[in-house]
Amino acid sequence: MDLIYIDPPFANGANFSYKAQVKPYNGDGKDALSLEYQPNLIEEIAYRDTWGGGLDTYLKWMFETLTFLRELLAESGSIYVHCDWRTSHYIKSNMDYHFGSDNFRNEIVWSYGGRGGKAISGQFPRNHDVVFLYTKGQSSQYNPVYEEVRYTIDALPSHIHIDDDGRPFSTSPRGNYTDDSIARLRAEGRIYVTRNGNIRIKYFLERRDKLVIEPKLLGDVWDTIPDMMHTPLEERLNYPTQKPESLLERIIEASSNPGDLVLDCFVGSGTTAAVAEKLGRRWIAADLGRFAIATTRKRLLAIPEVQPFQVQNLGRYERQAWQTAELEQDYRAFILQLYKAEPVGGYQWLHGSKARRLVHIGGVDAPVALDDVEKAVAEFGAAAGSGAVAGLDILGWDFGLEVDTEARALAQTAGVNLRLLRIPREVMDQKAVAAGDIQFFELAALSVEPGVNRRQRKVTLTLTDFVMPPDGIPDAVRPAVTHWSQWIDYWAVDWDYRGDAFNNQWQSYRTRQEPQLRRSTFHTYDRRGSYTIVVKVIDLLGNDTTRRLEVTL
Repeated sequence: MDLIYIDPPFANGANFSYKAQVKPYNGDGKDALSLEYQPNLIEEIAYRDTWGGGLDTYLKWMFETLTFLRELLAESGSIYVHCDWRTSHYIKSNMDYHFGSDNFRNEIVWSYGGRGGKAISGQFPRNHDVVFLYTKGQSSQYNPVYEEVRYTIDALPSHIHIDDDGRPFSTSPRGNYTDDSIARLRAEGRIYVTRNGNIRIKYFLERRDKLVIEPKLLGDVWDTIPDMMHTPLEERLNYPTQKPESLLERIIEASSNPGDLVLDCFVGSGTTAAVAEKLGRRWIAADLGRFAIATTRKRLLAIPEVQPFQVQNLGRYERQAWQTAELEQDYRAFILQLYKAEPVGGYQWLHGSKARRLVHIGGVDAPVALDDVEKAVAEFGAAAGSGAVAGLDILGWDFGLEVDTEARALAQTAGVNLRLLRIPREVMDQKAVAAGDIQFFELAALSVEPGVNRRQRKVTLTLTDFVMPPDGIPDAVRPAVTHWSQWIDYWAVDWDYRGDAFNNQWQSYRTRQEPQLRRSTFHTYDRRGSYTIVVKVIDLLGNDTTRRLEVTL
């Protein structure tokens, strides 16, 4: 990594809740209902492991985090760690240990409150954060950052002058310029002689009508970047820990160049990834929260001509740890018990039965693939010969791209009544298991109607239905949903999917100005041929559902 920026959790409470809105089907969005989702198990475990034991567990966690990040950082790389008054002194000691005090570069003060601040009884208002800058070695990338200082033409400070042509300029000492260089600068009109006869070098400044603009080298106190409350409305995402884009612009421009690789492993609302993308950097963004991932992905897809990127679910590590540390009985037997199914023997891909339906349980380590479904369907065919079973249930933590669509088509061809159900993360929560509060829900189903005009090389796509399982949806909200499109947060299309990263080439989502979701779009191809189209829908819970279509023009 050429640059790492992290804004790790402060000790401000385990509040990972997230608010989404269900917009009315017909209306301007003013009467939207809010859904507040509480932290999932993974986020609660993360908070418990970080802050649950107080400062000791936090420092242990931070030590391990910085150890890992140092290994990821390039020898010429820089790391910025964003913190506040609760932890800054501890973090600096930690970073001195990992990166060396010789590689400490700056303690940047982001004074977002300016000269004001919220009054606190008995103390000065707190109105700044601290960002520590360290490098891995003595040689690192640094691009000086300048700020514009503006003066009115009739109130210039004493160090700014106006020449006979009305051009503003400032000066600096002659320094080490040779006589030949001075002669050249004199010919260019860039020599200024003081009353005492001293030679100074002119630096012309920009003039905009009655304003003079002077670039000033930025120091380590940043007091011109406001907090999110005073950031332009169009940038605000109502994400609790969101940081302004202008803050990350300074950091990324100062310590990286176009094409460099930037990492933020606590990405939250996606500011680092969005700014890195706009500035032409490569980036890796990570977060434990599904709403953080959904917010970041939606934010990136809204960037004009965003480069293709891949969303990877790397969270199975916590399932592996859970299985090793807390699951004393056989994994499949445990899941069957929660599903209220009985184990069966004599099969390799069928593991249980429930209400005349056979059950396949996907592994802990990998998503259910189409090959898994094919083998389970084949064994089901043999078992169904007796007439004792009526259907097949596939249970999985995750499902591969388009497995739902292809598996349903496979099952229909084989004459198998198939259901695909997600194993809920709550199975890792001992309290939920003890309470019997475990529910398995079928995957969301997306229907897309394609229209092909071969003469015009034009394909039209229309969303015709989206069936979302009720997993986690409050009872009070369900009556407000009168049309299936209300469950969709946004959708995007890759018109020429090549089997690698999803290339967002079109998207639709609700805005303040356009609260209604557009449900149809079209694309005109440059040449005839066969194309794979992938449609990706992100629902209000942050889950994605895809459909893959094949068209020939």
